[in-house]
Amino acid sequence: MSLEARPRLHALLTVHNRMRETLSCLERLAAQSDQAGAEVRVVLVDDGSTDGTGAAVRARFPDVQVVEGSGQLYWNGGMRRAFEIAEREAPDFFLLLNDDTHLYPGALGRMLQAHRDLTSAGERRCLVVGSTLDPSTGRQSYGGWRRGPRLNPGAIRMIEPGPVAARCDTMNGNCVLLPRDVFERVGNLDAAFRHSMGDIDYGFRARRAGCALWVAPGFVGECLANTGTGLWAERSLGGREMWRRLLGPKGLAPAEWAVLTSRHFGPFWPAHFAWPYLKAGWRAIKGWFASE
Repeated sequence: MSLEARPRLHALLTVHNRMRETLSCLERLAAQSDQAGAEVRVVLVDDGSTDGTGAAVRARFPDVQVVEGSGQLYWNGGMRRAFEIAEREAPDFFLLLNDDTHLYPGALGRMLQAHRDLTSAGERRCLVVGSTLDPSTGRQSYGGWRRGPRLNPGAIRMIEPGPVAARCDTMNGNCVLLPRDVFERVGNLDAAFRHSMGDIDYGFRARRAGCALWVAPGFVGECLANTGTGLWAERSLGGREMWRRLLGPKGLAPAEWAVLTSRHFGPFWPAHFAWPYLKAGWRAIKGWFASE
């Protein structure tokens, strides 16, 4: 694809029972796709929604390709399916987008421009990672991550976006511009993961494959940080429910967490692997004594 050509971009989403969020996300995307100078298509995997999400999307956005899921795909499985379908048309770019990520006007165009600038500067196989703000706190919620020192590479920290693109080591998949040459080198998200961790793993795999990850300048949109309520770390949970969530597909399922930590967290990965379970155990013990 020449830099002057109008790129073909496939936005990929996986959704479940968040109809209002999904429709708002698609409206934001549609509002700026013409200004971005790209041909934008959307592949949306509706993973077993029971609130009418799929029907609502078809009615309001008839050009969106809605793919029905079983309800057991979760985020990673749904995105894998979306990649497989979008790849058949060989787009120039994929856009990983969460339906709770609401893009700012012009965000897509700025991400594409960042990729053009990096390519013009001689960079190759560049992913452009968008950073989001939590509107309830005004703090960064998702984006690119930089790994820790050599002896503790699992101590990753999020990078705040600046006025120019900055390198990072891995990413959240909330808003990521992924060019075709990266997909051809790295492939799809790993089926070892069901819900979370697949995006972090993909970023590390991309770096290992010789690709570069860059945080786009500025914030690209808003997204509530997914912490506390509904997760295993919620303080109000009893011990049994906390462990159920921790070991479930939206927590840190041991087999999946072992894959991530052993691949990417260096020689002391067993310590990183064990730490959240030790914390959960200590919380459970404290809760048991407090209830006596």
